[in-house]
Amino acid sequence: MEWHRRVAELTVAAKKVTGRHYGRTPRFTYAAGLSAGGYLVRWQLEHYPSLYTGGLDWNALTFTKEGSLLTTLPPALRAYPRYEATKDPAAHAEMLAAGYPAGSEKLWGYHYNNQWDFLQRVIREELDPDYDGSAEAGTPFCKQGTGAGCDTDYDFAARPRSVHEAVDRVALTGRIMRPLISIQGTLDVLTPQATFGDVYDRMVTDAGRARLHRYVLVPGGTHTDGLVPVDKDALRPMLPSFVSAFGELEDWTRHKA
Repeated sequence: MEWHRRVAELTVAAKKVTGRHYGRTPRFTYAAGLSAGGYLVRWQLEHYPSLYTGGLDWNALTFTKEGSLLTTLPPALRAYPRYEATKDPAAHAEMLAAGYPAGSEKLWGYHYNNQWDFLQRVIREELDPDYDGSAEAGTPFCKQGTGAGCDTDYDFAARPRSVHEAVDRVALTGRIMRPLISIQGTLDVLTPQATFGDVYDRMVTDAGRARLHRYVLVPGGTHTDGLVPVDKDALRPMLPSFVSAFGELEDWTRHKA
């Protein structure tokens, strides 16, 4: 919640500084961000639309009432070690069922070692600190079946009402009030298309705001362009799409194109 307040404060401050420097306030103001930054953009357009002309998000994190990363990361923490050890077809099927796209397998090891476990524990500690008692952010890489306090075994649906209320407070609604372009990589394995980009696009449509949203899929795009060397045959940079989308956003909001 502080993130959202600070971004709004930063926008107000930027307008003031611009006005002092140029002698007039800007006619157009845009918010743009990657990953958690994309989540912040969406929230701003839902809650502080008067501050912005429009927004652009890139592989955005999407907190929903169903849990977001708290529901997509634990299945990967359970299935990936079995897949990595033996290429178990059942474990592979579990990964796909959790939303991790076929064709992204070469990325799984990097994300397991560097992001999935870390983010699960940090986010869960913020929203559900009682899960691991007095420990801070759980036990790294605990094995499936360890039980209470192990984030690999985390089950958001079974957690107390207070936890769901905490997530509700930071959940998006899809009720954007300014034009938004979302670009989503089809091989993203941190905020996968099926469980993040597609979900928010449906939320916007269900909220009756589809006319304000353009959802663009980038084939071969993954969470950050720095990961492209992991699989150069399958992955492609998304920065050119981001730059093009910003130009489209300008045309859309300034010229109604």
